[in-house]
Amino acid sequence: MPKLKTKSGVKKRFKFTASGKVKHGVAGKRHRLISHNAKYIRQNRGTSVLSDSDVAHVRQWAPYGLK
Repeated sequence: MPKLKTKSGVKKRFKFTASGKVKHGVAGKRHRLISHNAKYIRQNRGTSVLSDSDVAHVRQWAPYGLK
């Protein structure tokens, strides 16, 4: 059985926590921030945990986990 490849976009965008949850950066924080209000920018700071329905997809894309 050949080894499965990890999608390279997943390596750059996600991290697994010790308990198996998936952390991700929040979208919409790269450019055009003047058009967003301060509350939007403040609440989307840092990282957040991915929802359970999306975790299944990320696990398929990273079959052996991420370092």
